[in-house]
Parts: sequence; C-alpha cells; structure tokens
Amino acid sequence: MAAPAVVGTTERRRATRVSTGARHSPFLARRRRLFWPLLLPAVLVYLVFFAGPSLYTFWLSLNEWAGAGPMTFVGLDNYHRLFVDPVFRTSFANTLWIILGVGGATFAVSFGLTMLLRDMKGRKAARSILFFPNIVPGVILAILWGFLFQHDGLVNTAVTAVGLEHPPNWLGQENLFPVIMAGLVWTSTGFYTTILMAAVDQIPRELYEDCDLAGANAFQKFRFVTLPLMWDVVGVCAVLWTITAVKVFEFIYAFAGAAGQMPDTGVWNTALYTYGEAFASGGVPRYGSAAASAVVMLVLVGVLVVLIRRVMRREAVQY
Repeated sequence: MAAPAVVGTTERRRATRVSTGARHSPFLARRRRLFWPLLLPAVLVYLVFFAGPSLYTFWLSLNEWAGAGPMTFVGLDNYHRLFVDPVFRTSFANTLWIILGVGGATFAVSFGLTMLLRDMKGRKAARSILFFPNIVPGVILAILWGFLFQHDGLVNTAVTAVGLEHPPNWLGQENLFPVIMAGLVWTSTGFYTTILMAAVDQIPRELYEDCDLAGANAFQKFRFVTLPLMWDVVGVCAVLWTITAVKVFEFIYAFAGAAGQMPDTGVWNTALYTYGEAFASGGVPRYGSAAASAVVMLVLVGVLVVLIRRVMRREAVQY
C-alpha cells in the first residue's frame, strides 16, 4: 500500500518543481516587466479621453451652466426636469422605437438576405452593393432619402403608377418619423448582413448537405443550422446596434431639419435632445440638462447591453 503513496508524492514534487520553474523562467520574468510599460499608454488614453470626460459629464449634469460664467450646483434637478419635460419623453420614446422597431426590422431583413445570399452566385458582389450605404456619409443618404419621398419623388411616382391617385404626404408630420425609421433600416441592413454572411461562410457545407438529404426547407436550415451556429455573432451585432441606435443623429438632423434649424421635436431622439439643449438656436444653452440627457443615454445603453448579453447567453456550439 506504500507504493501508490510514494508515486503520488513523487508526482506532486515534480509538479511543484515544474510550476516553480515556470514562475521563475526568464521569459515570464521579462513579460511581467513589460506588462505595465505596454499597458500604461492605453490606460492613460482611456482615462484622459473616455473616463475623464464621462466623469466630468456626470458632474456637469448636477449643475446649471450656460457655457460661460460660474456653475450653480442643483443636484438632481436636471434629471427631474428631464422626466417632466414632454419633449424629452417623446425623444426617449423615439429612441426606444429606433432601438427595438428599427433594430427588429433591420435584423429580420438581414436574416432574410442571409438566407437568400447563402447559395446565390455572385454573392460577394451582392454583399458589396448592400454594404455601399455604409460607405456614403449619413448626411448624403438623408438628403437622398428626402428626394425619394418628396411630392414628385420616385416613391410617389411608383405609388401613382400602381393606381393610387393621391399618394400620402410622406414628409408630413404624421408620416415623418416612420419614414425616418424606414431610412435607418435601409442604411443599416447592409452592414449587419455583411457581418452575418461572414459568420455563415464559416459553417461547414456538409451540414447543409445533410439537411438537403433530410428534406429540410430553407427556413428549417436557417432555424436549426444557420442561426444556432452564428448565435454568438448575432449577440455581438445586437450589442453593436444598441450602441449605434442611441447615437443616431445626423440622419434625422439632415432629413427632417431645415437649413440651419432643428427638426420638429416630434421626431427628436435623445441624441437630438442633447444637442438641442446644449446648442439651442434661441435662448440660453442648458449644458446641465444636456449632460443629464447624455448620462441617461449612457445608463440606457449599459442596461440594454447587459440584458442582451444575459438573454442571448447560450452554450457554445462546436462544429
């Protein structure tokens, strides 16, 4: 009975010597010495350009300031003012519509295009065409979208051609925000389709051949093969969309605003509200309220990202 104990002791001693030698190896020692010199520049950049301004924005949100002169500490009054302001409530609701409504439509169209392009010849060229709106500046896309939906634009011409004598006033106040949402779907779909297609390209073709032998249709292939195997990429895309959607600004500003004027408050989101509070065309700028709105946006993004990561957490699928 002593032999196993001796063998076990010998193995433990050998493992101890190996781990001790690893801890004292010259390579690891050099790597430890280089750790902070290499990491410190990135940490300094993060503190100076990200953490510092974020903390200052929070401090500014607790004050009343017009951009010049002394600040007046008001505590949480700016936050209270936000949530009783009907313009902010409308802006916040519009932001949620963009995150959920536009995001849902964007991913639905992206999934459909992914299923369509997977077996399509010339899919690389089609992918490049779909990605093209992301290369063009958003201001130009917004102007083009406005030309399409004006009274004598291409959309009304097409609607009249199919027999509708009195097409809707797309740029009227009642239709303006839905048209903006449709434009955001158009400008965003190509980007996420490209990412999802890159994930689909990594899935082995043999799995789809097995589905063909089993008689599966296109939807069943997507549900049981494509979606589970690219689920992690879908989660990353959902996080990217949430962050991007909260910051949508130039498309709404250029599409719905007049020359040198802000759009109507009915189509504002929280980004436009923040801009309007800080750089009001008339009256005194309210940097405290603008900072409070920015903090609320940051909290919203943080909460949604945590929820998305928890909801979309799954076991890794090996293939």
